[in-house]
Formats: sequence, structure tokens, C-alpha cells
Amino acid sequence: MPVYVWKGKNTLGNNIKGEFEANNEAAVLVQLKRLRIQNPKVKEKPKDMFENVSFLQPKVTGKDVVVFTRQLSTMIDAGLPLVQSLQILSKQQENPTFKRALLEIVNDVETGTTLADGMRKHPHCFDPLFANMIEAGEIGGILDTILGRLAEFKEKSMGLQKKIKGAMTYPVICLFISILILSVILIFVIPVFEEMFASMGGALPTPTQIVVDMSNFAKGNFHYIIAAVVVAIFIFKKIYATEKGKLKIDGLLLHAPVAGVLIRKVAVAKFTRTLSTMLESGVPILDALQVVAKTAGNKVIEQAVFHVADSIAEGRPIAEPLEESGVFPNMVVQMINVGESVGALDAMLEKIADFYDEEVDQAVENLTAMIEPFMMVFLGGMIGGLVVAMYLPIFTMADAI
Repeated sequence: MPVYVWKGKNTLGNNIKGEFEANNEAAVLVQLKRLRIQNPKVKEKPKDMFENVSFLQPKVTGKDVVVFTRQLSTMIDAGLPLVQSLQILSKQQENPTFKRALLEIVNDVETGTTLADGMRKHPHCFDPLFANMIEAGEIGGILDTILGRLAEFKEKSMGLQKKIKGAMTYPVICLFISILILSVILIFVIPVFEEMFASMGGALPTPTQIVVDMSNFAKGNFHYIIAAVVVAIFIFKKIYATEKGKLKIDGLLLHAPVAGVLIRKVAVAKFTRTLSTMLESGVPILDALQVVAKTAGNKVIEQAVFHVADSIAEGRPIAEPLEESGVFPNMVVQMINVGESVGALDAMLEKIADFYDEEVDQAVENLTAMIEPFMMVFLGGMIGGLVVAMYLPIFTMADAI
């Protein structure tokens, strides 16, 4: 549906302007007449020439969704109709991708579609967890409460992701810098020393000869090295895109020496927080587990959660298949068992999530504290080794003199 921009004067004689989404210009004029806009001028808003090029459009961020959810919850709690609330929020949305999605949802809701079904049409903005909880809120008549819980859940999930990214930023930057320094030294610096050593004559010390050979290899095969890295990344992505490949790689990550502990704790925190939020919002446990599995982020954990769902469908308690999976710590299994026994599973899951959020914080601090000295030793040893290897012939020559 096209968007029209208009301007005119209100009943007080002040100049005002705005936008309307309508089928044609005549429909806009009808709306302006109802609003008593005098001397209206209407024209169709120019379209973005890159509107249909998805990779050129800004992505919808978690922050955009959280702000929208908070505002929609407040408006509905204040008594505003759903359609009017959505219209207000879509008009004030600055992200064009998110704005188009909201306008389409408004149109769907106006034609009788539920809000949850309208959101399911835009998975790049609203994931299955979001849509399922909205559906539960609409059925139970507690949409404002569900929206508040969703906003809180999204904020905590974003905080968890931020911690993980923060922990990985430092080692990635250090690794990139070390590779860059090593490449510059091997390709540009070592050849200068090699020419100087060649003019001296005589055999080079073994460490120096190794560095010179490395330099010659890097300089002569630079393009092949880059191509090999690109091909390796491509092959890795292809393997990871398969079910077996993803299962194997995710399993190795869970059992990695240091990072595996952090990955497991993050997975437990995410699983318990998501399941607790969905159960608390009235989503049936089988539906909740299906959504939780798809949003697990790890294939091993995804399969374990699907197995739990199948076992519950057969009448078994949730704790037994969780223990059989071998993915979840024994403490988590026992606490879930207690929560299920006393009929307070959602509350127990929330307590586990809070506990593991703190565990993740501690694991991130430990990982950062471990990585920093290791990277310093690695960088210092690499550069120091190259410097010593290059000056070794000079020291040998000085001893001979």
C-alpha cells in the first residue's frame, strides 16, 4: 500500500504535515477532511530505490524490538486499542525495515488477523518465541502483561549476548593484530635482512634460515595462502550447514577445554530463562519446548530438548530425559525435578536462570583473565623470536671479528 505525504492548515490556522498509508490520493483527502485539515496538498511519498534489495536495508536490532515491546505494553495497559497503538508506533519508528514490517502488521490486524499471526510473517523481526508468547497473551487476555515479560526477557538475553561478545572481542583483536604483524614482518622486513645476510656470505644460523624460508614461502605464495583460507572458511560453512556437521562441531564446542564450560553455562541459562518465561506466560509445555529447542543455538542441546519434548508427550517427567541427555548439569536436573514435583516449575527455572547468569559472569571474567596473559606471551614470544633470529647472524659475525 503506498504512503502519501500531506500538508495543510488545522482549525487554528497553523501549518501542519504528516503521512498516511492509503490505496489512493482520494482516500487520503477523505481522511484529511475528517480531521478538518484546510487547503490540503497531497502527493505520493517517493519510494526508496533500494527498498527491495534486502542486504542494503538496515537490520532490525534487538534494541528496536525491546523498545517497541515496552511501548506497546504501556499503551495497551493504558487502555489504547491495539490497532491505534500499532499505528502510533509504526509512524514513529525510525528503522525503515522495522517500519515496513509494522505497517504490514497493522494492515493484517485491521483485516482480522491476530497479532501473533501478523508477527509470524516477519521472522526477521519477531522470532517464534515472541509470536507464541503473543498468541498466549491474546488467548488469555493478558497481552500487556506478556509484552512486559517479553521486553524483560529480551533485555536479559541481550545482556547475556553482550557479555559473550565482550569476552571474545579482546582475543579476536589480538589474534588479528598478531597475524597482521607477522605478515608484515615476513613479507616486507625479512627480505631486507636477507639481502644484507647474502652480501656477508657464509651459512646462516638455523633459526635465521627457518625465518628466511618462511618469508620466502609467504612472499611467493601469498595469494595461495589467502585463497586457502577463503576455501577453508567456505568448506567449514558448508559442513556446518549440514545436520551431521553441525551436530559434530557443536558437540566438540561443548567439550572444548576452556570455552566449553562457558558455552554450556550460556546454553543452560538461555534454556531455563526461555522456558520459564514461556511457561509463566501460559504457553503449553510441549509447545514451549519446541520453540526453546529451535532457539537453543547449539545442535546438541536442540536434539536434547526435542528428546525431552517427546518423552513428556509419552507421559514421563521432564527431569528424567534431561538427565539422560548428559548435556545439563546434575544440579539443574535435580532443581527442575523439585520444581516439577511441587508444581512451581516456572519459578524454579527462573531461579536456575538467575544463578547461571551469575555463573556466566564469573566464567567470562575467568576466561578473560586467562586469555590476556596468554595473548601477551604469544605476541611477545612471536615478535621476540623473529627479532632474535634476525640479529643472530650479526652477533655471530661480531664474535668472529
